[in-house]
Order: sequence, then structure tokens, then C-alpha cells
Amino acid sequence: MTGNRTTVARDWTRDLRDALAYPLTSNRRLAVAGLVTGATYVFTVLSAFPQFSMQVLARSPTDIGYAVTALTRETYLSTGWLGVGLVTAYALLTGIAVTNAAALVRRARRTSASTLAGVVPGVLAAGCASCGAGVLGALGFVGAMAALPFDGNLLRLGGILLLAFFLGRAGDPRTCGIDNRP
Repeated sequence: MTGNRTTVARDWTRDLRDALAYPLTSNRRLAVAGLVTGATYVFTVLSAFPQFSMQVLARSPTDIGYAVTALTRETYLSTGWLGVGLVTAYALLTGIAVTNAAALVRRARRTSASTLAGVVPGVLAAGCASCGAGVLGALGFVGAMAALPFDGNLLRLGGILLLAFFLGRAGDPRTCGIDNRP
């Protein structure tokens, strides 16, 4: 029984590595992952402080750079480098997950509708995990982040672990996980 767990853990680790490396296999995939990562970071930081974001962007949408910079600094001041690192890791994993999900959707479209039905919930789960703590701010629960232990860093870490778990389960979207399993 222990040997089987070791094999499963080794397979999951290999699949996670393959999933993380997939966007690096072409310039287009890397660009998509980069764009999604940047957009996720901007959305997460802006949604963590929605009142400030709305005021700055209502005055002039061109001030988005100022808003992101100021709110990144505020994230650092409230949660330290750990918080900024977690937000960045969140955004990076979301960029990878969306790139991989797009490949799975393209592949599912070629195979069958039932495969597509299995991919769509994963895309939605990645989308929910990407906004994480920012959803609380967007829904008006800005003070909820301050009430969470470690200023919401545990919530962010939980989202990162959830994304990593699902990326490890999916593996490289170019391969079929069923064909590779004994």
C-alpha cells in the first residue's frame, strides 16, 4: 500500500511539473500565460481595495499603473513580502491554468462534448481560485481580510495549493491522463 502511494505521489509531481512547463512550449502559449498572469495580478490587487480602485479609475482610467503600484505597496505594507509573493504566485498559477485549460478545451472540441463537459468545471475552478481573497473586497467585505488570520495569507495559500493540486491532476494538456495510467 505504501509503494502505491509513493507511485501516485511521484506521478502527481511529474504531472505538476509537466503542467507548469506546458506554457513554455511555444511563444504563443507563453504570451497568453503572461497576459493572463498580468491581468490576474492587476485584478487581484485592484479588487483587494475596491473603493480606492474605483475612485482612481473613475477619475482617469489611464491611472491604472498608479493604482496598481500604490495598491501593491499597500499589500506589502499590510502583509509583507509574503503577501506580495502569494499574490504573484496566485497570478502566475492562474496564467498557467488558463493556458492549460484553453488547450484542453481545444482538444475536447476535437474529441467529444463529454470531454468538454469535464474540462469546463476545471476552468471555472481556476477562475474562482485566481481571484481568491480579492472576491471578499469586491463583494464589500474589505474588513474581512483584516479579520482573517495572517491578513488573509492563509486564504491565498489555500488557493495556491488548490490550483497546484488541480494542475498536478491534469498534467500536460497534450497527453491523455487515462492512457498513461496503469
